[in-house]
Amino acid sequence: MKGSELDLYLSMGYFRMQQKVFTCCAVLFDNTVCTVHWLRIALSRVNYGKDQLQLLRKNQQFLVTVKPFVLTEQVEALYAEYKSAITFDAPESVEACLFGEADYNLFDTYAVEVRDDTKLIAVGIFDNGARSIAGIMNFYHPAYRKYSLGKYLMLQKINYARDQQKVYYYPGYLANNNPKFNYKLFASEEATEVFDNRHFSWVPFNWETVTIHSADIMSQI
Repeated sequence: MKGSELDLYLSMGYFRMQQKVFTCCAVLFDNTVCTVHWLRIALSRVNYGKDQLQLLRKNQQFLVTVKPFVLTEQVEALYAEYKSAITFDAPESVEACLFGEADYNLFDTYAVEVRDDTKLIAVGIFDNGARSIAGIMNFYHPAYRKYSLGKYLMLQKINYARDQQKVYYYPGYLANNNPKFNYKLFASEEATEVFDNRHFSWVPFNWETVTIHSADIMSQI
């Protein structure tokens, strides 16, 4: 699932789950059905504003590298620290999230690694297509929470994708009436598109559109 094949599935509203791709239109959170709205960012339209530039400046002392992903004990240890500090459900490990029971990787997976001197403090995992990237995981050390490293990793993925002349960045979905996923709009709401699964097309993001899509989905459930 690499190159143009990954691009195609992403463009149809599919996303990675371990070593497969899936899609859905609703999820259950706290016994409430929330409609799902897949997002992508048109990289040519991204213009960082005050908040994004401020975050980049705030974290400029950290060392950022982007390279092919390798699952290491250091990465798993960082994820364990992160998981111990969060209050929502998350995979047991990086390995469980990416591979499940598989011992292979069908995807061209990369990682953004952020270090404070030599200490690994954040990792953002994404898959490479020919014209796009798909953000899979972001996690960071709880002691660095004030640096908004989850959002910072999104910006670093965008910077990498633009350097590589990609067209789209797919950060996953947001869920209507559940603000937990709204951070995915931080990088550039103006450049974000939302998938219309009724008409099988991408349209400019706005909350009114999400409300309309949500009503359409709920009418069919």
